[in-house]
Amino acid sequence: MKSGNLMQVSLKLLLPLLASVMALSPLAIDMYLPAMPILAEHLGTDMPMVQNSLSIYLLGYAMGLILFGPMADKYSRRKMVLFGIGGFLVMSFLLPFVTNIEQFLSLRFIQAFISSAATVVVPGTIREYYQKDTAKGLSYVSMIMMLAPMIAPSIGSVLLVADSWQLIFYVLGFYSVIVLFLVAKYLPEVVRSSNSKDKQISFLARYKIVFSNSEARLDIISSMTISLAFFAYITAIPFVYLTVYKVSEFSFSVLFGITVLALMTAHFINTRLVVRKGSRKMLWYGLSLSVIASASLFLVNLLSMPLVFTVITILPLMGSISMIAVNSDALVLTKFPEQSGTATAVIGTLRFGIGALAGPILAYYYDGTALPFAGLMFSVVLLVLLCQLINAYKK
Repeated sequence: MKSGNLMQVSLKLLLPLLASVMALSPLAIDMYLPAMPILAEHLGTDMPMVQNSLSIYLLGYAMGLILFGPMADKYSRRKMVLFGIGGFLVMSFLLPFVTNIEQFLSLRFIQAFISSAATVVVPGTIREYYQKDTAKGLSYVSMIMMLAPMIAPSIGSVLLVADSWQLIFYVLGFYSVIVLFLVAKYLPEVVRSSNSKDKQISFLARYKIVFSNSEARLDIISSMTISLAFFAYITAIPFVYLTVYKVSEFSFSVLFGITVLALMTAHFINTRLVVRKGSRKMLWYGLSLSVIASASLFLVNLLSMPLVFTVITILPLMGSISMIAVNSDALVLTKFPEQSGTATAVIGTLRFGIGALAGPILAYYYDGTALPFAGLMFSVVLLVLLCQLINAYKK
């Protein structure tokens, strides 16, 4: 993206605009969490089936990235964003009319698949503007974007009380209408040279370039693996708080919001320090904290300690997980200046693909307690630690 193009839109406007695009999926995932029990009853199914709708959404998103990632390196990013948001909009207005769980799962899959066309271009746009400070740009956008999941469950709860679960998806539709208008008006286009050699690279060749880079491989695996912990939290936390600890829907929204505040704090700290310390060192800071926090969470649940101890351990754990994710992503993206869309697709596909396994894994180890959730979080963090130790040894 040429600097003159980006300068037409001030940074103060561009970053919130990109964040609003990225917020589509967090809103789609988090806003209906409080409605899960009611959805299960309305659609005549059980809670695990509705919980697996999260996994279906993540799977659809991952498959969409496979297709749209390389396209973002070759075709109009602006048109891809408009297409992705438009598809999300249509599905949002169709979802309230479903009458069974099969229809609900199908539309959620399509909604996620199409919307990935919009979000896959965002990291590459940030990389092109921030260059070596990509982690800082990603953290800024993530920090703004985190407002969405922080308030989403609360909005969902209010809409649920005011009307019904259907209203949640109507509101998602109206939000996407607003974002579509803002993108059409303000998002700059990428100007690519007509004789660029990169345009001649085939779809599969772009993936080969990314996967064959041995320096990026362990960071890609780290980003993928840590995402399983994040999506395990998203999948399990309604059950943990609402069922295991029996908190009210309002209390659940507050607890969820506090956790997102911890995520935002971690991103803010990262923006302050990453330019001086570097993404690699910030990744290690986050990883060290996550090892301590995840071990503590596992111990708390092993000993069946009260809710307050689970909350105290989850807050630093989720903050540290976000720090690991954003810095590993930045380390990967800076290695692929000409294939940023494909690199984003690889990261996202693996991330959301493994995220789709969170529901089935937690369902397999279900025992009526939060211990399987805590055990999965601890195991994932240890796997990331192993990847980074291997990476450090190789260097």
